[in-house]
Amino acid sequence: MKYCKNIILFIAIIYSFISFAQTKSNVLSGCQSEVLHSNILNEKRTINIFLPNNYQANDTVTYPVIYVLDGGMEEDFFHIAGIVRFDTQPWIARFPNSIVVGIEGNTRKRDFTFAVPNVDFLEKEGFQKSSFPTYGGSEKYIGFLKDELLPYISKNYRVNKERTVIGESLAGLFSAEILLKQPDLFDNYIIVSPSLWWGQQELLKNTEKLLEANLRKKVRVYLGVPNREEDIRMYQDAEAFYKVIGNHKKMDVIFDYMPEELHSTVIHQAVYNAFKRLYPKTAYSK
Repeated sequence: MKYCKNIILFIAIIYSFISFAQTKSNVLSGCQSEVLHSNILNEKRTINIFLPNNYQANDTVTYPVIYVLDGGMEEDFFHIAGIVRFDTQPWIARFPNSIVVGIEGNTRKRDFTFAVPNVDFLEKEGFQKSSFPTYGGSEKYIGFLKDELLPYISKNYRVNKERTVIGESLAGLFSAEILLKQPDLFDNYIIVSPSLWWGQQELLKNTEKLLEANLRKKVRVYLGVPNREEDIRMYQDAEAFYKVIGNHKKMDVIFDYMPEELHSTVIHQAVYNAFKRLYPKTAYSK
């Protein structure tokens, strides 16, 4: 009987631990969520924010901001915030303590694609037209970032002028569009496996013209690309994009080919590599 009671007690402790772990599983120290109403999008958007450990609202210290486009709790927010937290620990100090802002991507096909006359090209790219019930909203979404979100973060948090944006796949397409059309919005662009095929490569075809018209300050760009054999068309598009932007005098561009990664796995390794390449020195580097 005593043996059975001990077993029951042991099981109860295990279940209590599992229950506690589950309630804490989506909590990362320094993280918080806010819901913003966007007049431009005419909807509410959830914003997830990671603050450095030593952040104080009434302090005079200011911080760079890293914006994650697919920044939902069930998307890329946690693992990118984790990379930032790792790289900014004092014994690593790859780059300064930073604020991470993740934007929930619940309407990403609409938000991250620019307007096109029709979507007949989708079938050639291997998609059903029905898989894009809404699309072409990137102009409004850029407006949301420029006129609502960025000013909101600047007003409510202790930020400095350095801003980084991270986007992969359709968010990579969107990051590339910002780079070409509104490059002054960010200082660093981490673009991973971008879907430049959208709109029959219209953005790619106009890259040089858009840069000449819009780029006024120096920016840094990391372009990460997974295994070329998985999707040779996407690789060739990214390579062609790199060849154009890499020749621009106001751009520092890093091209990172990762043959061991796939489109589905590349984001985490690419972001880690991006920070390593953009900020090569650490606290103990010689």
